[in-house]
Amino acid sequence: MQTLGRSDRVDLPGLGLSDIHAKIDTGAYNCSLHCSRAEIVDGKLEFVLLDEEHPEFTGMKFVFKKFDRREIRNSFGEAELRYVIKTTIKIYDYLIRAEFSLSNRGNLKFPVLLGRKILRDRFLIDVTKKDLSFEHKQTGA
Repeated sequence: MQTLGRSDRVDLPGLGLSDIHAKIDTGAYNCSLHCSRAEIVDGKLEFVLLDEEHPEFTGMKFVFKKFDRREIRNSFGEAELRYVIKTTIKIYDYLIRAEFSLSNRGNLKFPVLLGRKILRDRFLIDVTKKDLSFEHKQTGA
C-alpha cells in the first residue's frame, strides 16, 4: 500500500490535466474539483475548471453527457446541490475511476480535494509528508 502526505500533485487524464495540486482530506467522504462556471446546455453539463486567477487555469471548457446532481454537505455541514461527474485520476501508478463534485473552491489553496472514498484501502496517509506520489513520478523510484 502506497503512502500519501497531506497534499500531492495528481493527474486527471480524463480532463487532460496533470500535476494539479490536491489536498488529501480524510475528513471528507467525496472528492471535489474547483469549478468556477457550470451550466446545463442542451442537456449536457458544460463547465470550466478553476478560475482566471488560478495559476493552473487553462480556460478549457469541458462537456459531460453523463453527470448527476446531488446534495453534498460542505465542511461546515451545510447541504449544497452540486453537479457530480465521473473521471479518472492517476496517483502513483493507480488509475482510479472516481466521482468528483464540482464546487467553487476559489478561496481555497487546493483546486482538488481527495476524500476517503477513493483513499480507503488504497493509501496510507502520513500528514507529516507531502507530494510523495509526485516525487515518485519525477524520480521513478
